Amino acid sequence: MRLLSNQENRELKLLLHDLQTDKEAARMKQYIQHGKISTYDHVISVVRLSFYFNRRLHLGACDAELVRGAFLHDYYLYDWHENGYAGRFHGLHHPAIALKNAMQRYTLTPTERNIIESHMWPLTLFTFPKCRAAVIVCLADKICSSYETIVRTKCFQI
Repeated sequence: MRLLSNQENRELKLLLHDLQTDKEAARMKQYIQHGKISTYDHVISVVRLSFYFNRRLHLGACDAELVRGAFLHDYYLYDWHENGYAGRFHGLHHPAIALKNAMQRYTLTPTERNIIESHMWPLTLFTFPKCRAAVIVCLADKICSSYETIVRTKCFQI
C-alpha cells in the first residue's frame, strides 16, 4: 500500500538512515514480532504509519523524534517466543527493556523516551503517552500489531 509521496519517502529515509545502518539495530531482523513478521519489519511499519498520521492529519509532532522513537519502540533485542521470554508478561516488560537498550546505545530526547516506554499503553497502565508523538506511535503500533497478527503479513514498508 502506498502511503507516502516520493518526497515524504525520501525525507523518511534520511531520518532513518543512521538507525537503519546501525549493526545493533539490524539485530531486530533476527527476531519474530508477530507471526512471521520480524521486529525490524514491524518497527518500520510503525514508523511509516506514524509519519503518515503526523503528516496527513497535521498533528505537528517533530518528525525526527517521532521517527526515532517509533523505530526504537521495540528495541528489546530478543525473541520473546523462546528461551524463557514467552508468556503473558512480555507485553508489560518489553517497553522498559527497549528503553534501557536504546538509552545505552543512543542519546534520546524526553519525547523519544516517552514514545518507547509508553507504546504499550493501556496495558502498561501507569506508563502512558505524555506527548503528541507518543500518542501517535501508540496508536500506529496497535494498528500495525493487529494487522500483522490477523493478516500475518507486513503492514507498511519503505
